[in-house]
Amino acid sequence: MTTLEATAATPSSGRPRERSGRLSALLRSPGLLAAYLWVAVILAAAIHPGLFTSGDPLRQDASQMLLAPGLDHLFGTDDFGRDQFTRAVFGTRLSLQAAVVAVAIGLVSGSLIGLVAGALRGRTDSVLMRIIDIMLAVPSLIVSLAIISALGRGTLNIAVAIGINSTAGFARLMRSEVLKVSNAKYVEASVFAGHGYVRRLFKHVVPNASRSVLAAATMDIGTAILTVAALSFLGLGAPPPTPEWGLLVAEGRTFIGVQWWLSLLPGLVIVLTVLAVYRIGRSFNRGRTRVVA
Repeated sequence: MTTLEATAATPSSGRPRERSGRLSALLRSPGLLAAYLWVAVILAAAIHPGLFTSGDPLRQDASQMLLAPGLDHLFGTDDFGRDQFTRAVFGTRLSLQAAVVAVAIGLVSGSLIGLVAGALRGRTDSVLMRIIDIMLAVPSLIVSLAIISALGRGTLNIAVAIGINSTAGFARLMRSEVLKVSNAKYVEASVFAGHGYVRRLFKHVVPNASRSVLAAATMDIGTAILTVAALSFLGLGAPPPTPEWGLLVAEGRTFIGVQWWLSLLPGLVIVLTVLAVYRIGRSFNRGRTRVVA
């Protein structure tokens, strides 16, 4: 086998080993495996809530008011007799949709700004980064409340507000990664190979810089879920009786001294989901250093 043939064969032969290595690492980490399983359950609930419950999240029953958790009602019932487990399951889709939309807005807009700033540099970089500095200087909660006040309450408007808030962080990260990768040895070597600037940018710089940004976006989904729930708790999200995680916690606070499960159990779902997403994001972040040459 020639050197060229051996080089060409190496990536394809290495991929199965890499995949088996990731699988074995996953099996050796019970916490990471549990995180993947929990996220899989949450995604299944968001896509097809009927897999977990056949009830109606809006159905009221005066004879079933404020029941404790049991086999018939896993999360108990609220003061309208609605099954809290059913409402939590159906609220998964709205909560996850808002978080994903928020991260997508911040990721796309921030990455574009950071890429332009890092690629063009000079005056363009200076102007864009001063705008980003201003965005970072203003407390995120104030910006979110201002945007929601302008757009109106609603889960989608919360997602837009959170996405605009996260733009600055993604822009900073993308710019720093573009500058770091641009100075790497293999990128400098591509100049002597006759590669033009645009080809170097999209073949070497963007793929490698994007790895850190995508890893950060994974962890940011957990933060977005928590922020969406917090703003919904304040009454800025979906109006009642729409099932949504933050709203479920808010509705149960009136009875927190007696029927503690009304707020605690939906809140526990939020906490477990955020921790699972963050754990998965950390695993991606550890493996981001692989170079796409």
